[in-house]
Amino acid sequence: MLKKMLLTTSVMCFVLIAIAQPIETPQPSPTQTIKQNFGLSAITLTYSRPGVKGRKVFGDLVPFGKVWRTGANNATTIDFGDDVTIGGTKIPKGEYGLISIPDKDIWTIVITKQLDITNASAYKPENDLARVTVKPVALKDAVETFTMQFTNVKSGSCDLQVMWENTAIAIPITTDVDGKVTAQIKDVMSKDSHPYFQAAAYYLENGKDLNQALAWFDKAIEQQPDAYWVHLQRANCLAKLGKKEEAKSASQKSKELAIKAGNDDYVKLNDKLQAQLK
Repeated sequence: MLKKMLLTTSVMCFVLIAIAQPIETPQPSPTQTIKQNFGLSAITLTYSRPGVKGRKVFGDLVPFGKVWRTGANNATTIDFGDDVTIGGTKIPKGEYGLISIPDKDIWTIVITKQLDITNASAYKPENDLARVTVKPVALKDAVETFTMQFTNVKSGSCDLQVMWENTAIAIPITTDVDGKVTAQIKDVMSKDSHPYFQAAAYYLENGKDLNQALAWFDKAIEQQPDAYWVHLQRANCLAKLGKKEEAKSASQKSKELAIKAGNDDYVKLNDKLQAQLK
């Protein structure tokens, strides 16, 4: 009888264990993946976000002078969709590890071929692609959750900002946009279909050959005579060339076409330009 009871109890325990469901709990340091369009592609960053939780971070939880995975849990990785330059070193497009060596007065940021650095002992210096030193700055307001983000994003440059506790750093990243766009323009202009407006707008925005830009704006207007947006950019180009009266005339044409099309935004843009030309 006793053996039967023990056997029954064992079977019941086995069944209870078999049907028990795992408990899902939040990550103590949640993973974040952010994607920033940059240049002609994008940068994707994946990292974990620990909290201060009342602790002393830099110089204690994160020791000075030691390799840090720049986050928690998993390795921090960064994927460049195009070639970039960091710290004077050109880095081919691809996915890499990002680690840091914080110190009181200076940080060393390392881009490495390793994608699995979760502790200092896993780091192998021979896999480094780029090293850059940056100075930390003190933050007025404390940052509870470890944060990485892209700031000062321009067509060919941006900063990867790192913030935690009362410390922040910025890692400058650049990419060759102008060379690639210029090459594209030369290529497409040798073909039958000419994107005159796009090419002219790029030249205007980036301060390249304005006379060439004006010639392309003229060609774009031949393609689309009622395109008020083209007339406005042509007016802006004329203004930058110092041709004030011609710019006024082009802007007025753009305004009339915008009124006809019912686009109040372009009416206002032309009013603003004409006020600047007085």
